[in-house]
Amino acid sequence: MSTEQIPVAARASSIEYAIRDVVVPATALEQQGHEILKLNIGDPIAYPGLPTPTHMVDAYVKALQDGRNGYSPSYGLPELREAIAKDERRKGWDAQSSDIYVCHGVTEALQILFASVLSEGDTVLAPGPHYPPYMAYPQMYGAQTIEYKLKPDDGWKLDLEDIESKMDSSVRLLVLINPNNPCGSVAGEEDITKLLSIARKWPNCMIVADEIYDGLDFTGLQKSVASLSKDVPVFSLNGVSKVYYAPGWRIGYMAIHDPTARLLNVRDGIERMLRSRLCASTPAQLGYLAGLESDRSWMDVYSDKVLAQRDVCVERISQIEGLEVQSSGGAFYMFVRLTDPKWANDDKQFVLDLLHEEHVLVVHGSGFSPTLGKGHFRIVYLPNIDVLNEAFNRIESFLLRHR
Repeated sequence: MSTEQIPVAARASSIEYAIRDVVVPATALEQQGHEILKLNIGDPIAYPGLPTPTHMVDAYVKALQDGRNGYSPSYGLPELREAIAKDERRKGWDAQSSDIYVCHGVTEALQILFASVLSEGDTVLAPGPHYPPYMAYPQMYGAQTIEYKLKPDDGWKLDLEDIESKMDSSVRLLVLINPNNPCGSVAGEEDITKLLSIARKWPNCMIVADEIYDGLDFTGLQKSVASLSKDVPVFSLNGVSKVYYAPGWRIGYMAIHDPTARLLNVRDGIERMLRSRLCASTPAQLGYLAGLESDRSWMDVYSDKVLAQRDVCVERISQIEGLEVQSSGGAFYMFVRLTDPKWANDDKQFVLDLLHEEHVLVVHGSGFSPTLGKGHFRIVYLPNIDVLNEAFNRIESFLLRHR
Protein backbone atom coordinates (compact mmCIF):
# COMPACT_ATOMS: atom_id res chain seq x y z
CA MET A 1 0.00 0.00 0.00
CA SER A 2 1.34 3.42 -0.97
CA THR A 3 2.44 5.70 1.84
CA GLU A 4 3.13 8.70 -0.39
CA GLN A 5 1.24 11.86 0.53
CA ILE A 6 -1.72 12.73 -1.70
CA PRO A 7 -1.11 16.18 -3.22
CA VAL A 8 -2.93 19.28 -2.03
CA ALA A 9 -4.07 22.06 -4.38
CA ALA A 10 -1.56 24.91 -4.51
CA ARG A 11 -4.35 27.46 -4.01
CA ALA A 12 -4.91 26.06 -0.49
CA SER A 13 -1.35 25.26 0.56
CA SER A 14 -0.12 28.77 -0.24
CA ILE A 15 -2.73 30.60 1.86
CA GLU A 16 -1.56 32.36 5.00
CA TYR A 17 -3.73 34.12 7.56
CA ALA A 18 -1.38 35.80 10.00
CA ILE A 19 -4.06 36.78 12.52
CA ARG A 20 -4.92 33.14 13.21
CA ASP A 21 -1.57 31.54 12.31
CA VAL A 22 0.05 33.09 15.41
CA VAL A 23 -2.62 31.43 17.55
CA VAL A 24 -1.05 28.00 16.90
CA PRO A 25 2.06 28.53 19.07
CA ALA A 26 -0.03 30.46 21.61
CA THR A 27 -2.38 27.50 21.99
CA ALA A 28 0.60 25.19 22.58
CA LEU A 29 1.78 27.47 25.39
CA GLU A 30 -1.71 27.52 26.91
CA GLN A 31 -1.75 23.72 26.89
CA GLN A 32 1.45 23.86 28.95
CA GLY A 33 -0.41 25.95 31.54
CA HIS A 34 0.69 29.47 30.57
CA GLU A 35 -1.79 32.34 30.53
CA ILE A 36 -1.50 34.45 27.36
CA LEU A 37 -2.38 38.15 27.16
CA LYS A 38 -4.14 38.26 23.79
CA LEU A 39 -4.01 41.45 21.76
CA ASN A 40 -4.23 39.64 18.46
CA ILE A 41 -7.74 39.01 17.21
CA GLY A 42 -10.45 41.50 16.30
CA ASP A 43 -13.21 39.61 18.09
CA PRO A 44 -14.94 41.97 20.52
CA ILE A 45 -16.64 39.05 22.28
CA ALA A 46 -13.22 37.70 23.30
CA TYR A 47 -12.81 40.67 25.66
CA PRO A 48 -14.83 41.66 28.76
CA GLY A 49 -17.33 44.50 28.79
CA LEU A 50 -18.42 44.38 25.14
CA PRO A 51 -21.15 41.72 24.95
CA THR A 52 -23.58 41.37 22.06
CA PRO A 53 -26.56 43.60 22.99
CA THR A 54 -29.30 41.74 24.86
CA HIS A 55 -32.12 42.75 22.50
CA MET A 56 -30.25 41.18 19.59
CA VAL A 57 -29.54 37.97 21.49
CA ASP A 58 -33.20 37.81 22.53
CA ALA A 59 -34.30 38.11 18.90
CA TYR A 60 -31.90 35.33 17.90
CA VAL A 61 -33.22 33.09 20.70
CA LYS A 62 -36.84 33.89 19.83
CA ALA A 63 -36.17 32.90 16.21
CA LEU A 64 -34.93 29.51 17.46
CA GLN A 65 -37.89 29.09 19.80
CA ASP A 66 -40.33 30.03 17.05
CA GLY A 67 -38.85 27.39 14.76
CA ARG A 68 -37.38 29.88 12.30
CA ASN A 69 -34.54 27.48 11.59
CA GLY A 70 -35.18 26.72 7.94
CA TYR A 71 -33.40 28.00 4.89
CA SER A 72 -33.95 31.66 4.12
CA PRO A 73 -34.10 32.97 0.55
CA SER A 74 -30.60 32.82 -0.93
CA TYR A 75 -30.23 36.61 -1.04
CA GLY A 76 -31.38 37.03 2.58
CA LEU A 77 -34.63 37.51 4.48
CA PRO A 78 -36.73 40.19 2.73
CA GLU A 79 -37.28 42.13 5.98
CA LEU A 80 -33.53 42.16 6.69
CA ARG A 81 -32.66 43.24 3.15
CA GLU A 82 -35.10 46.15 3.49
CA ALA A 83 -33.69 47.14 6.91
CA ILE A 84 -30.14 47.11 5.52
CA ALA A 85 -31.23 49.15 2.49
CA LYS A 86 -32.83 51.68 4.83
CA ASP A 87 -29.59 51.86 6.82
CA GLU A 88 -27.56 52.39 3.63
CA ARG A 89 -30.00 55.13 2.54
CA ARG A 90 -29.29 56.82 5.86
CA LYS A 91 -25.63 56.89 4.78
CA GLY A 92 -26.56 58.92 1.69
CA TRP A 93 -27.36 56.79 -1.35
CA ASP A 94 -30.55 55.37 -2.85
CA ALA A 95 -30.16 51.72 -1.83
CA GLN A 96 -33.10 49.39 -2.50
CA SER A 97 -33.72 46.00 -0.91
CA SER A 98 -32.99 44.37 -4.28
CA ASP A 99 -29.43 45.80 -4.07
CA ILE A 100 -28.70 43.95 -0.83
CA TYR A 101 -27.29 40.42 -0.67
CA VAL A 102 -26.90 38.80 2.76
CA CYS A 103 -23.85 36.56 3.11
CA HIS A 104 -22.10 34.31 5.60
CA GLY A 105 -19.97 37.22 6.78
CA VAL A 106 -18.01 39.72 4.70
CA THR A 107 -15.44 37.02 3.91
CA GLU A 108 -18.09 35.03 2.01
CA ALA A 109 -19.22 38.21 0.28
CA LEU A 110 -15.64 38.66 -0.90
CA GLN A 111 -15.37 35.09 -2.12
CA ILE A 112 -18.61 35.42 -4.10
CA LEU A 113 -17.61 38.80 -5.51
CA PHE A 114 -14.17 37.60 -6.57
CA ALA A 115 -15.62 34.40 -8.09
CA SER A 116 -18.18 36.45 -10.04
CA VAL A 117 -15.84 39.15 -11.36
CA LEU A 118 -12.27 37.87 -11.62
CA SER A 119 -10.71 35.86 -14.43
CA GLU A 120 -7.20 34.79 -15.38
CA GLY A 121 -4.91 37.81 -15.58
CA ASP A 122 -7.17 40.21 -13.67
CA THR A 123 -5.90 42.40 -10.84
CA VAL A 124 -7.28 43.47 -7.48
CA LEU A 125 -5.67 46.69 -6.25
CA ALA A 126 -5.81 46.69 -2.44
CA PRO A 127 -4.14 48.76 0.29
CA GLY A 128 -0.97 47.57 1.91
CA PRO A 129 -1.15 46.74 4.75
CA HIS A 130 -4.58 45.09 4.45
CA TYR A 131 -6.89 42.36 5.76
CA PRO A 132 -5.31 39.04 4.58
CA PRO A 133 -8.21 37.60 2.48
CA TYR A 134 -7.70 40.39 -0.05
CA MET A 135 -4.39 38.74 -0.87
CA ALA A 136 -5.44 35.10 -0.41
CA TYR A 137 -8.71 34.81 -2.36
CA PRO A 138 -8.08 36.43 -5.80
CA GLN A 139 -5.38 33.88 -6.66
CA MET A 140 -8.03 31.14 -6.53
CA TYR A 141 -9.56 32.63 -9.68
CA GLY A 142 -6.33 33.17 -11.60
CA ALA A 143 -6.12 36.81 -10.57
CA GLN A 144 -3.50 38.64 -8.55
CA THR A 145 -3.54 41.25 -5.80
CA ILE A 146 -1.27 44.26 -6.16
CA GLU A 147 -0.85 46.48 -3.13
CA TYR A 148 -1.03 50.24 -3.22
CA LYS A 149 0.75 52.19 -0.52
CA LEU A 150 -0.64 53.86 2.53
CA LYS A 151 1.48 56.66 4.01
CA PRO A 152 3.01 55.38 7.28
CA ASP A 153 4.27 58.82 8.31
CA ASP A 154 1.01 60.59 7.51
CA GLY A 155 -1.61 58.66 9.49
CA TRP A 156 -1.64 55.77 6.99
CA LYS A 157 -3.54 57.93 4.49
CA LEU A 158 -4.11 56.76 0.92
CA ASP A 159 -1.16 57.29 -1.39
CA LEU A 160 -3.23 58.46 -4.34
CA GLU A 161 -0.22 58.91 -6.61
CA ASP A 162 0.77 55.30 -6.03
CA ILE A 163 -2.78 54.15 -6.75
CA GLU A 164 -2.87 56.09 -10.02
CA SER A 165 0.51 54.69 -11.09
CA LYS A 166 -0.69 51.10 -10.57
CA MET A 167 -4.00 51.39 -12.41
CA ASP A 168 -4.34 49.70 -15.79
CA SER A 169 -6.97 47.80 -17.76
CA SER A 170 -6.37 44.60 -15.74
CA VAL A 171 -7.61 46.23 -12.50
CA ARG A 172 -11.17 45.04 -12.04
CA LEU A 173 -11.54 45.84 -8.34
CA LEU A 174 -10.06 48.77 -6.42
CA VAL A 175 -10.35 48.18 -2.68
CA LEU A 176 -10.86 50.72 0.10
CA ILE A 177 -11.01 49.39 3.68
CA ASN A 178 -12.46 52.28 5.68
CA PRO A 179 -11.70 52.42 8.58
CA ASN A 180 -8.64 50.35 7.76
CA ASN A 181 -7.67 47.01 9.25
CA PRO A 182 -4.87 46.79 10.45
CA CYS A 183 -3.89 50.49 10.60
CA GLY A 184 -7.05 52.09 12.01
CA SER A 185 -6.82 54.96 9.51
CA VAL A 186 -9.94 56.69 8.15
CA ALA A 187 -10.37 58.09 4.62
CA GLY A 188 -12.59 61.17 4.38
CA GLU A 189 -14.66 62.65 1.58
CA GLU A 190 -11.76 64.40 -0.15
CA ASP A 191 -9.66 61.26 -0.54
CA ILE A 192 -12.65 59.10 -1.50
CA THR A 193 -13.64 61.59 -4.19
CA LYS A 194 -10.09 61.47 -5.58
CA LEU A 195 -10.15 57.67 -5.49
CA LEU A 196 -13.38 57.67 -7.49
CA SER A 197 -11.90 60.06 -10.03
CA ILE A 198 -9.03 57.60 -10.57
CA ALA A 199 -11.37 54.62 -10.98
CA ARG A 200 -13.58 56.60 -13.38
CA LYS A 201 -10.81 56.53 -16.00
CA TRP A 202 -11.01 52.73 -16.27
CA PRO A 203 -14.49 51.63 -17.42
CA ASN A 204 -14.22 48.01 -16.19
CA CYS A 205 -12.98 48.97 -12.71
CA MET A 206 -15.32 48.74 -9.72
CA ILE A 207 -14.79 49.86 -6.12
CA VAL A 208 -14.91 47.46 -3.17
CA ALA A 209 -15.79 49.54 -0.11
CA ASP A 210 -15.15 47.43 2.98
CA GLU A 211 -17.00 49.48 5.61
CA ILE A 212 -17.41 46.83 8.32
CA TYR A 213 -15.93 49.27 10.91
CA ASP A 214 -17.89 52.36 9.78
CA GLY A 215 -19.63 52.74 13.15
CA LEU A 216 -16.24 52.81 14.89
CA ASP A 217 -15.01 56.06 13.33
CA PHE A 218 -13.54 58.41 15.96
CA THR A 219 -12.67 61.16 13.45
CA GLY A 220 -16.12 62.03 12.10
CA LEU A 221 -14.63 61.87 8.59
CA GLN A 222 -15.78 58.42 7.42
CA LYS A 223 -18.19 58.50 4.48
CA SER A 224 -19.99 55.82 2.50
CA VAL A 225 -18.20 55.46 -0.85
CA ALA A 226 -21.51 54.68 -2.57
CA SER A 227 -22.93 57.97 -1.31
CA LEU A 228 -20.17 59.86 -3.17
CA SER A 229 -20.22 57.92 -6.45
CA LYS A 230 -22.40 59.19 -9.28
CA ASP A 231 -20.99 56.90 -11.97
CA VAL A 232 -18.43 54.36 -10.63
CA PRO A 233 -19.96 51.02 -9.52
CA VAL A 234 -19.44 50.29 -5.82
CA PHE A 235 -19.78 47.12 -3.75
CA SER A 236 -20.36 48.16 -0.11
CA LEU A 237 -19.49 45.44 2.39
CA ASN A 238 -20.70 45.48 5.98
CA GLY A 239 -22.33 43.32 8.62
CA VAL A 240 -23.03 42.43 12.22
CA SER A 241 -19.53 41.43 13.39
CA LYS A 242 -17.81 44.59 14.58
CA VAL A 243 -20.17 47.53 15.09
CA TYR A 244 -22.92 45.25 16.46
CA TYR A 245 -20.48 43.05 18.41
CA ALA A 246 -21.70 39.70 17.08
CA PRO A 247 -18.82 38.24 15.02
CA GLY A 248 -19.70 34.58 15.58
CA TRP A 249 -23.11 35.04 13.97
CA ARG A 250 -21.37 35.30 10.59
CA ILE A 251 -23.83 37.68 8.95
CA GLY A 252 -22.52 40.22 6.48
CA TYR A 253 -23.80 41.76 3.30
CA MET A 254 -22.87 43.12 -0.08
CA ALA A 255 -24.77 46.20 -1.26
CA ILE A 256 -24.49 46.97 -4.98
CA HIS A 257 -24.49 50.61 -6.07
CA ASP A 258 -24.77 50.66 -9.86
CA PRO A 259 -25.54 54.29 -10.75
CA THR A 260 -25.28 53.83 -14.54
CA ALA A 261 -26.82 50.32 -14.73
CA ARG A 262 -23.68 48.58 -15.99
CA LEU A 263 -23.64 45.61 -13.61
CA LEU A 264 -26.55 43.54 -14.96
CA ASN A 265 -24.27 40.65 -15.97
CA VAL A 266 -22.15 40.91 -12.82
CA ARG A 267 -25.27 40.93 -10.65
CA ASP A 268 -26.59 37.86 -12.48
CA GLY A 269 -23.31 36.06 -11.76
CA ILE A 270 -23.42 37.05 -8.08
CA GLU A 271 -27.02 35.84 -7.77
CA ARG A 272 -26.15 32.50 -9.38
CA MET A 273 -23.28 32.05 -6.92
CA LEU A 274 -25.53 32.93 -3.99
CA ARG A 275 -28.24 30.49 -5.05
CA SER A 276 -25.70 27.68 -5.40
CA ARG A 277 -24.60 27.95 -1.74
CA LEU A 278 -28.17 28.14 -0.27
CA CYS A 279 -28.21 30.90 2.39
CA ALA A 280 -26.83 32.56 5.51
CA SER A 281 -28.08 31.56 8.99
CA THR A 282 -31.77 32.40 9.35
CA PRO A 283 -31.93 32.99 13.15
CA ALA A 284 -28.74 35.08 13.02
CA GLN A 285 -30.31 37.24 10.30
CA LEU A 286 -33.25 37.89 12.63
CA GLY A 287 -30.84 38.84 15.42
CA TYR A 288 -29.18 41.36 13.11
CA LEU A 289 -32.60 42.69 12.09
CA ALA A 290 -33.31 43.50 15.75
CA GLY A 291 -30.06 45.45 15.94
CA LEU A 292 -30.89 47.51 12.86
CA GLU A 293 -34.45 48.27 13.91
CA SER A 294 -33.81 49.06 17.60
CA ASP A 295 -32.42 52.09 19.39
CA ARG A 296 -28.64 52.35 18.95
CA SER A 297 -27.72 54.59 21.87
CA TRP A 298 -25.90 51.62 23.44
CA MET A 299 -23.26 52.02 20.72
CA ASP A 300 -22.06 55.29 22.26
CA VAL A 301 -21.27 53.57 25.56
CA TYR A 302 -19.29 50.87 23.79
CA SER A 303 -17.43 53.40 21.63
CA ASP A 304 -16.49 55.49 24.68
CA LYS A 305 -14.93 52.41 26.30
CA VAL A 306 -13.00 51.50 23.15
CA LEU A 307 -11.81 55.10 22.70
CA ALA A 308 -10.53 55.32 26.30
CA GLN A 309 -8.56 52.12 25.76
CA ARG A 310 -7.11 53.49 22.52
CA ASP A 311 -5.84 56.56 24.33
CA VAL A 312 -4.13 54.43 26.98
CA CYS A 313 -2.30 52.54 24.22
CA VAL A 314 -1.10 55.72 22.53
CA GLU A 315 0.20 57.10 25.83
CA ARG A 316 1.96 53.88 26.84
CA ILE A 317 3.59 53.32 23.44
CA SER A 318 4.89 56.91 23.40
CA GLN A 319 6.80 56.12 26.61
CA ILE A 320 8.49 52.92 25.38
CA GLU A 321 11.84 53.27 23.64
CA GLY A 322 11.88 51.21 20.46
CA LEU A 323 8.22 51.73 19.53
CA GLU A 324 6.30 54.42 17.62
CA VAL A 325 2.64 54.71 16.71
CA GLN A 326 0.23 57.15 15.13
CA SER A 327 -3.10 57.26 16.92
CA SER A 328 -5.84 55.17 15.36
CA GLY A 329 -8.76 57.06 13.83
CA GLY A 330 -11.18 54.15 13.69
CA ALA A 331 -11.85 50.42 14.17
CA PHE A 332 -10.03 48.98 17.22
CA TYR A 333 -6.55 48.39 15.85
CA MET A 334 -3.19 50.07 16.14
CA PHE A 335 -0.24 49.41 13.83
CA VAL A 336 2.91 49.90 15.89
CA ARG A 337 6.31 50.59 14.31
CA LEU A 338 9.36 48.76 15.67
CA THR A 339 12.15 51.34 15.77
CA ASP A 340 14.48 49.15 17.83
CA PRO A 341 17.16 48.12 15.28
CA LYS A 342 17.18 44.53 16.56
CA TRP A 343 13.56 44.02 15.49
CA ALA A 344 12.88 46.63 12.80
CA ASN A 345 13.59 44.11 10.02
CA ASP A 346 12.20 41.00 11.70
CA ASP A 347 8.74 41.72 13.03
CA LYS A 348 7.64 38.08 12.90
CA GLN A 349 10.52 36.95 15.12
CA PHE A 350 9.68 39.81 17.49
CA VAL A 351 6.11 38.52 17.76
CA LEU A 352 7.17 34.90 18.31
CA ASP A 353 9.89 35.71 20.85
CA LEU A 354 7.56 38.11 22.71
CA LEU A 355 4.95 35.35 22.86
CA HIS A 356 7.33 32.71 24.19
CA GLU A 357 9.19 34.94 26.65
CA GLU A 358 6.45 37.28 27.90
CA HIS A 359 3.25 35.45 26.90
CA VAL A 360 1.87 38.49 25.05
CA LEU A 361 0.26 37.77 21.68
CA VAL A 362 0.21 40.38 18.91
CA VAL A 363 0.32 39.98 15.10
CA HIS A 364 3.36 40.66 12.92
CA GLY A 365 2.90 43.50 10.45
CA SER A 366 4.42 41.53 7.58
CA GLY A 367 1.42 39.20 7.86
CA PHE A 368 -0.69 42.07 6.54
CA SER A 369 1.80 42.89 3.77
CA PRO A 370 5.24 41.30 3.34
CA THR A 371 6.79 44.62 2.32
CA LEU A 372 4.45 47.44 3.34
CA GLY A 373 3.70 45.98 6.77
CA LYS A 374 7.26 44.95 7.60
CA GLY A 375 8.76 46.37 10.78
CA HIS A 376 5.38 46.74 12.51
CA PHE A 377 2.98 44.75 14.65
CA ARG A 378 -0.76 45.07 15.13
CA ILE A 379 -2.47 45.26 18.47
CA VAL A 380 -6.17 45.09 19.26
CA TYR A 381 -7.03 47.59 21.98
CA LEU A 382 -10.20 45.87 23.21
CA PRO A 383 -8.82 44.28 26.42
CA ASN A 384 -9.49 46.13 29.66
CA ILE A 385 -7.05 48.88 30.61
CA ASP A 386 -5.35 46.80 33.33
CA VAL A 387 -4.61 44.06 30.79
CA LEU A 388 -3.32 46.60 28.26
CA ASN A 389 -1.03 48.14 30.88
CA GLU A 390 0.33 44.73 31.88
CA ALA A 391 0.92 43.84 28.23
CA PHE A 392 2.89 47.05 27.67
CA ASN A 393 4.90 46.45 30.86
CA ARG A 394 5.92 43.09 29.44
CA ILE A 395 6.66 44.48 25.97
CA GLU A 396 8.88 47.15 27.53
CA SER A 397 10.71 44.54 29.63
CA PHE A 398 11.21 42.40 26.54
CA LEU A 399 12.68 45.26 24.51
CA LEU A 400 15.03 46.27 27.35
CA ARG A 401 16.24 42.69 27.86
CA HIS A 402 17.14 42.30 24.18
CA ARG A 403 18.70 45.72 23.68
